[in-house]
Amino acid sequence: MPTEFEMRQRNAKFAKDARAGKKATHLSRQDLLKKRSPLNTWALGVIVFVVIGGVVLQLGRLIFLGK
Repeated sequence: MPTEFEMRQRNAKFAKDARAGKKATHLSRQDLLKKRSPLNTWALGVIVFVVIGGVVLQLGRLIFLGK
């Protein structure tokens, strides 16, 4: 187990690195929101379902009706 002196040194080094602009250990809420998609998962699912369903119906119409 590290001594109190070693822990203080490590804490000081971490604080110095954090002030110097090193990568944070935890992402901020704004960073998390930037990474999120503007569409909800269910909305994206509905869009994909409509597009893929339309393609399947058109292919079925072409194959079985022959027109």
